[in-house]
Parts: sequence; C-alpha cells; structure tokens
Amino acid sequence: MKQLKLEIAIEIIKHYTELSAVEQELCEAAILAKANAYAIYSNFQVGSSVLLENGKIISGSNQENAVYPLTLCAERVAIFAASHQYPMMKFKKIAVATSFKETENELAIFPCGSCRQVIREQEVRYDSPIEVLVIADSGKVYKMPSIQEILPFSFDKTAL
Repeated sequence: MKQLKLEIAIEIIKHYTELSAVEQELCEAAILAKANAYAIYSNFQVGSSVLLENGKIISGSNQENAVYPLTLCAERVAIFAASHQYPMMKFKKIAVATSFKETENELAIFPCGSCRQVIREQEVRYDSPIEVLVIADSGKVYKMPSIQEILPFSFDKTAL
C-alpha cells in the first residue's frame, strides 16, 4: 500500500500588529465584526472580513438560529455580501476572528468545512488563491497562502 503524506504551509505571526497595514486593517475589521455576532445559543462569536481586489473590505459575523442548520457562519456572511455588493471582483484575503464570550485564549479556530468549501469556490471562480488569516483572541495569526492548505482535496466544478 502506498501512502500519501501532505504538508501544509501555515505561517505563525505573534500578533496581527506585525502584519502589513492592509492586513492589520483586515484583521481589525474581523475582530470588530465579532461584536455583531448573533450567538445567543453557543456564545461563540465569529467575525470575518474579506479584502477585495479593489481594496474594499467587507465584513460579516455569525448569525445563529434556534434551528441550528439555519445558522450562517461569519465567513459565508462576509463572502456572500462581498459577492453581492461587488460582483465579479476577485477576493485577495480573508480574515477570521473567533472567541467565546468573556474567554480569551491562544486557540485559533479555523473555518469549518462548509466555509472552507465556499472559500475554495471563490478561488476556483476567479482562478486565484485567497490568503487566509486566522486570528486568536491573543492576536496571534495563522496565515496560509490558500484555503487549499487546510482543504487539500476540495470539490470543484471539474468533478461535475
């Protein structure tokens, strides 16, 4: 039996203030978006911001529902809002910030599988990687050149 081993490229930055000015702005927008999360069931607040090719930043937050499958993640809220407001505009970067109410920790929570697939769809749509920044409460950043780092066997239009 042959085995396939995968390596992922994740750069770890001590604090988002060490990033470029535009990346800091993107991270701060994601952090601020957490305040608008409707997370009354889980107390798990998520904010996300998308940097578009034209320099615009569009943010979103998670929106929960008593019927859990109807909940929307912050990443998808931001992506779908950006796609609606700026159709046919490439995505350059996405930032995700998470926290549990009144709890700060070093743990960075990466996008769920559904959000990874939606981010990947944008990469395929525009034939361009989207840099992913995941921000822990402490400000530590996990930076990836593409969502494919954490979704190596994605499903796309070539499978249809």
